[in-house]
Amino acid sequence: QLTVVTAFYPLQFVTQRVAGDLVKVGVLTRPGQEPHDLELSPKQTGEVALADLVVYEKGLQASVDAALTQSAAETVDAAEVAGLEPMGHGGHDDDHDHGDLDPHFWQDPLKLAKVADAVADRLATLDPTHSSTYHSNAEALDADLTKLDQEYAAGLANCERDTIVVSHDAFGYLGRYGLHIEPIAGLSPDAEPTPADLGRLQQLIKSDGITTVFGERLVPAELSHTLAKDMGITAAILDPIEGLTDQTAHDDYLSLMRANLKALEEANGCR
Repeated sequence: QLTVVTAFYPLQFVTQRVAGDLVKVGVLTRPGQEPHDLELSPKQTGEVALADLVVYEKGLQASVDAALTQSAAETVDAAEVAGLEPMGHGGHDDDHDHGDLDPHFWQDPLKLAKVADAVADRLATLDPTHSSTYHSNAEALDADLTKLDQEYAAGLANCERDTIVVSHDAFGYLGRYGLHIEPIAGLSPDAEPTPADLGRLQQLIKSDGITTVFGERLVPAELSHTLAKDMGITAAILDPIEGLTDQTAHDDYLSLMRANLKALEEANGCR
């Protein structure tokens, strides 16, 4: 039986859907753990070394990149396959060098579908006997992801507002659906906003009639709650789906994306 190691949850979800019961699929980032902060244990470094295939995102988790230098495993680099876009593509004016690429590609279901196809191709090469199963599993997942993309396009097509305020800059790929993303903090969830950043967001909330500030599950919500309270508006959850938590253990990528869509429709007065 093939052994595949995945770096964090969206890559695990895709790989399990494509592999079915034919392959042993593990994940390096535990539920409730922030993927950006991952440090591999010696045991996990050994798992990477012994795997037949590693599905990861180059540049997102330095410890995984380092472990792969010691491994002979085949790899699928989701960053390369999905085609990352520069920071700021979600419509906000940011302080990033536009050479920086936004790693959160899985917010775009069609980019995640590309990763599914690449995983199917690689598994089919490693295990030709089950090639047709891997490819048909990937096709079924592609159909689910295409449907999800269509739901987002339809759900966000006719809204009173198109700007969302989020806790960190993880939602830029939703710009495809006409959203403008305004993050409180930067690319890393633990980045601190300046007083000027907060002042600008307060002005924006007033001028655009924004009703909701979105926090998330894997990082403390003080910033988003405080901003919402100061402005007298709602604080809600928008899940970046970087990993599952105790509250979302029974969910999967598709159900979490649909919950996010519902929250966005509600916040932006979509009909």
